[in-house]
Amino acid sequence: MQGMLLHLMRHGAPVETGRLLGHGDWPSTDAGIAACRARAWALEVSAIHCSDLSRASQAAAVIAQDRGLTPRIDARWRELDFGAWDGADPATVDANALAQFHADPDASPPPDGERWSALVARVRAAIAALPSQPALVVTHGGAMRAALASLCGFDQRQIWAIDLPYAACLTLRVWPGEPRWGQIVGLAT
Repeated sequence: MQGMLLHLMRHGAPVETGRLLGHGDWPSTDAGIAACRARAWALEVSAIHCSDLSRASQAAAVIAQDRGLTPRIDARWRELDFGAWDGADPATVDANALAQFHADPDASPPPDGERWSALVARVRAAIAALPSQPALVVTHGGAMRAALASLCGFDQRQIWAIDLPYAACLTLRVWPGEPRWGQIVGLAT
């Protein structure tokens, strides 16, 4: 049993950068979409999945069109919901609250936002729903880190030690079973 390849790609640069975008639906720039398209060129995939937010779904649509596929949109691949902080410049957020969130995003979620454990649970459910075939998921940095927590057992400190710039592609070999588990086999940044 060799497991399936799962490529997790962060969306391209959005029109708004330096903000806590969360569930805000800001699109990617044309250059951001082109960067994702170029990064995906060499990937062998049978299916393309994506978040329903346009900064991810736009790139997925272009990549899928190149391959004659239809992207499967799944809201479980969304970024963490930053609640009242969605769209905010971190410099305008209460520094104490932001520090508490970074130290423990489960115990100190953003006001009216999502707990880290809720993001991990929904990404785990999205992974469980994937068919056992090579797939590309165009998603967000938080969802990619949640996948690492779910599949590889990484803790908070470990997942933030991995740099995931726009258009980064993290490749995992995902093994069958319940729950699924995985191992990192590549990272292109």
